[in-house]
Amino acid sequence: MTVAKTKLVLASASPRRVDLLAQIGVTPDRIFPADIDETPAAREMPRLLAGRLARDKAGVVAEALGNDAAWSGAAVLAADTVVAVGRRILPKAESQEEAISCLSLLSGRNHRVFTGLCVRIAGEATESLRIVETRVSFKHLSEREIEAYLASGEWRGKAGAYAIQGRAAAFIEHLVGSYSAVVGLPLYETQTLLSGRGYDIQERWSEDGH
Repeated sequence: MTVAKTKLVLASASPRRVDLLAQIGVTPDRIFPADIDETPAAREMPRLLAGRLARDKAGVVAEALGNDAAWSGAAVLAADTVVAVGRRILPKAESQEEAISCLSLLSGRNHRVFTGLCVRIAGEATESLRIVETRVSFKHLSEREIEAYLASGEWRGKAGAYAIQGRAAAFIEHLVGSYSAVVGLPLYETQTLLSGRGYDIQERWSEDGH
């Protein structure tokens, strides 16, 4: 008897996360963005926020699919990235004013990127959660560099107002931790959590070779 393969649902509309999954040979069977309030709670620490948002996203989608026979039992993968300087959580910049504030704060300083990752099985209450911390060091940014980066538009909607996989790579002096986590999805932890919940990544690799 053929055993049904575990399906994968990505609880995110981020094209960066889709690209990162493709890098390790994974294609989601479905993309189901989670619609949640991402506002930090009063005095909520950055690490806890990243974990809570990933957990909430996975929970919303897993519960929505739990009663759908076609998707019950699917692995729901959710992630969220939080950029922080000390205890200060930087926004996902939507205006030039926010972007200037973020980039000016990051200029010449170290900061931390916390990426929460959660896998939950649709129709089940149990979950697997990881929080990955990466330390990033920015060069001192001149006014011209900030203005040029603002003109690129890459900052819009990005935590901390920068995309490390784009032009902002020129600003990074040093990084300790997971590069892919800063982009949006820590790949080592992703394959570990998915494998632990019955989604065999290596099996997909062997299929790709035929």
